[in-house]
Amino acid sequence: ALPSTSISSRSLAPLRPRLSAKRSSVAAKVAVIDVTDKTFQTDVIQAPSVPVLVDFWAPWCGPCQMIAPMLDEIQAEYKDKVKCVKLNTDESPQVATDYGIRSIPTVMIFKDGKKMDTIIGAVPKASLIKAMEKYM
Repeated sequence: ALPSTSISSRSLAPLRPRLSAKRSSVAAKVAVIDVTDKTFQTDVIQAPSVPVLVDFWAPWCGPCQMIAPMLDEIQAEYKDKVKCVKLNTDESPQVATDYGIRSIPTVMIFKDGKKMDTIIGAVPKASLIKAMEKYM
């Protein structure tokens, strides 16, 4: 018979940080990114030909806080088929002004550098997906 080796939880402890670090780096690859007035052109207008959902929000906006986790979920579920970004209208007012944002949250869908759709207010996740899938 072969000798058995006992693995204690203590012997696995050095592996745990590496595993959790790996998991968080994978999650970061599909995370919703922040865009600004300076990066909007590159991150949204010049994005590859996938739909780009732009969440116009502000930290003080309660309904904006409700929509943010939905965009995280959409980004995680659709991965490279969609790009979700958020733009803080307090810190980057120029893009919001350029696109006539009067109310937040507003989600705009861009594809190939063109604005395709606008969703105003905190809507259900299914509404965001339905709007986005029209442009996939």
